[in-house]
Amino acid sequence: MRLFSSEFTEWGIGLPLPSAFGVPRRLTVTGKKDSRHGGTLPGGGTWPRLGQVTALRLFAQAREAAGEKVAHFDGATVGDVLEAARERFGAEFGQVVDGSKVWLNGAPCALSDQVAADDEVAVLPPVSGG
Repeated sequence: MRLFSSEFTEWGIGLPLPSAFGVPRRLTVTGKKDSRHGGTLPGGGTWPRLGQVTALRLFAQAREAAGEKVAHFDGATVGDVLEAARERFGAEFGQVVDGSKVWLNGAPCALSDQVAADDEVAVLPPVSGG
């Protein structure tokens, strides 16, 4: 296996990668800058686009319904992230989200708000107590 050689193709530069631990054998470097990684590769290339992976932080009943404290989802908006979470965690989780406040990076937000790779969406169910 050649780890440091590269091939030039019409789609970019193909970089061979080791296949251990499920790593794909080839990663194509594109000409677009990736806000998730930033910076450039040696030789002038940029990091490849890996998607909009947004953290979804869950509290109280939402955490209980999902069985996780934090999950990661692809999505362009807060609504996309919540829809992906509903599909993964089921109807009970969806009911909790319907009665919850949703925040983006520590501030109230709308479902149409755009998310970026390093953003955090929080689901805050109502709490009761005395």
